[in-house]
Amino acid sequence: MTDYIIESITIAIGFLLVIIIFLAAGISIYEKEKRAAVKFFWLAFGLSLPFFIAGFAGYTIVGGILSAILILTLIIILFPFSRPTVFKNMNPNSQFDERDTMFARKDLVPDSENYKDYYNRHPENKELDDHFRELPGLLNSRSHNYHPLGFASTNATFKAVANLKSLIKDRPVNQNHNITPENLTMYIKSWAKKLGAVDCGITVLQDYHLYSHKGRFQLYGKKIENNHKYGIAFTVEMDRDMISSAPGASIVMESARQYLNAGAIAVQVSEFLRLIGYPATAHIDGNYEVICPLVARDAGLGEIGRMGLLMTPKLGPRVRISVVTTDAPLITDKRKPDFSVVDFCHHCQKCASVCPAQAIPYNDMEENNGVLRWQINSESCYIFWCQVGTDCSRCMYVFPYSHPDNLMHNLVRKTLKQSTLFHRLAVKLDDYFYGSRPAPKPLPDWMRIKTSTVLK
Repeated sequence: MTDYIIESITIAIGFLLVIIIFLAAGISIYEKEKRAAVKFFWLAFGLSLPFFIAGFAGYTIVGGILSAILILTLIIILFPFSRPTVFKNMNPNSQFDERDTMFARKDLVPDSENYKDYYNRHPENKELDDHFRELPGLLNSRSHNYHPLGFASTNATFKAVANLKSLIKDRPVNQNHNITPENLTMYIKSWAKKLGAVDCGITVLQDYHLYSHKGRFQLYGKKIENNHKYGIAFTVEMDRDMISSAPGASIVMESARQYLNAGAIAVQVSEFLRLIGYPATAHIDGNYEVICPLVARDAGLGEIGRMGLLMTPKLGPRVRISVVTTDAPLITDKRKPDFSVVDFCHHCQKCASVCPAQAIPYNDMEENNGVLRWQINSESCYIFWCQVGTDCSRCMYVFPYSHPDNLMHNLVRKTLKQSTLFHRLAVKLDDYFYGSRPAPKPLPDWMRIKTSTVLK
């Protein structure tokens, strides 16, 4: 009787493995991940066959050993075990100057007053910056990945983003609504998601959230004075199919589209707050007073990873962010640092290995401005952008947390969060199923058209 029970359990485990792994293969087919689907099919065969042989042939001892090993492995992997790397202070000691960002430096016109001012203060950056000015540049027809219609579409979207500038700040209407902070907070978060936000979080605004000075356009060098009490951060999803061909033209199209979507949410929420009597400012692409990833992190929306981007729980870095600062009475989100994400980044160097510019470090975190963090080489990164004409984002696509928000990948994310023992294995499994250096996918079919006939 005991032998029969062991044989039945062994066979049942074999069938269960087939069902679960075939389900994973089916999800991979739906995701258009052919390599992963094939690997899952082979894995289903390889793992289940020993159980079927042991069960149907009556090898009870072998079947018992196989079942015990599998169950013990699952217990070790799934059992809550957290021993992440110990991290020091994650908050900067001082404010960052927007004039030092690559986006501000690219706008400097040679021999202009701002140009002279910046390189008098930072002569060490002049040689590299003059180098990227010699390259084709973002969305340029001479760049490697030039796509006439894709680049024109992107410019059209960025023009729409620029037109939101007039809506980012205004005087509040003198009204007084009897609404509690709890109800106002709930309303804003719910409405933001109706407008297209994936998530929304609120934090008390800190000095290190704010740039010290404006660095772009007419406000270059202006000291930022923002005394708002709260920062509301919104994230919007970057479409995985559009970023899968990064650094092809589709990625910069998707970046522009989500900057527009994130900006539209922020300007609507800020105008709403002003209409009910509270000062509010929207911070959107090209018009930031705050460092959005830091506000979003402290609002509980994610952690900053190896590539310097916000890593969100469900989409990884596959998001764009906007922020509204305000004095409206709100309930803040209590940040619970998720060091499992940062610990995973210690083991996973996938973003660094695929970076065409080798701008992402392989080494451990280093202290910078009082913060233990990874520091990317922003000059190398931007120089590559100027060569290909897009904002690259290879790192965003290959990062394991960027897989679609579905049952299979969410189970992996949940396991990663509760068990640091699983981190190294998860990196190896991701390499096995998706490749350690996955090649960019072709542009979406609808983008692969003969532009020569269209543009005549």
